[in-house]
Amino acid sequence: MSSFQKWSWVFLILCMPLTAAAQEPTSVVQAPQSASEALARYEQLLSGTAGQAKRLYLITKIAPTALAAGETAKATAYSQSLLSQAPEMPNDWNYGNAIHVAHLVLGHIALSSGDVAEAKRQLLQAGDTTGSPQLNSFGPNMRLAQELLAKEEREVVLQYFELCAKFWGDRQGLLKKWKSMILEGAKPDFGANLGYGLEVWHYDNWNKLQE
Repeated sequence: MSSFQKWSWVFLILCMPLTAAAQEPTSVVQAPQSASEALARYEQLLSGTAGQAKRLYLITKIAPTALAAGETAKATAYSQSLLSQAPEMPNDWNYGNAIHVAHLVLGHIALSSGDVAEAKRQLLQAGDTTGSPQLNSFGPNMRLAQELLAKEEREVVLQYFELCAKFWGDRQGLLKKWKSMILEGAKPDFGANLGYGLEVWHYDNWNKLQE
C-alpha cells in the first residue's frame, strides 16, 4: 500500500464518527398536550431567561396560556406585568403584541366575572395599540369581540374595528365585511382571528424555544 493510500484510509476512518453523528436525527421536543402543561413549560423558560425584551416576549405567551389553563390569578398578574413593562420598551417589535394581548386577557377575565362594562373597556384598549409585525399582517384577535357580540354589544365591537383599522392593512377587506354583517344583524365568522395571539401554545415552535 502506498503512503498516499495509507493516509487516505486513516482520514476516512477518522471522519466516519463525524459523518455518522451528522446523520443522526436531532431530538424533537414534544409539544405540550394541554394549556396547563404549556404554562408550566413557559414559566420554566421564563425562570431561566434574562433580559427585559426576552422576558416580555415570553410573558406575552404566558398570559393567554394561563387564561386558557384556567389560572385566572396568574393570567391577571402576567397581563398586568405586560402593561407595566411594555411602556419601557416602546420601540421593541413585540410592544404592540404585549399591549393587545394583555388587555384582551383582562377583558376575558372581566367578562367571565360578569363585568361587561370592564370587558368593553379592555377591548377598546386592546385595539388602541401601535400594531406589530404580526398584528399588521394577520390582524387582531377577535374572540373577546365575538363574546361581546353574543351579548348584543355591537357598538363597542364596531369601535374596536375602527381602532384596528389603524394598524391592520387587511388586504382581504375583512373588517369592512364584518362591519357590514354586524350592521345587518348577522354574526361574522372571524375564522383564524379567533386564535391569533391567544392560542400561541398550540402552534409554537417548542424546539426553537428550548434552544
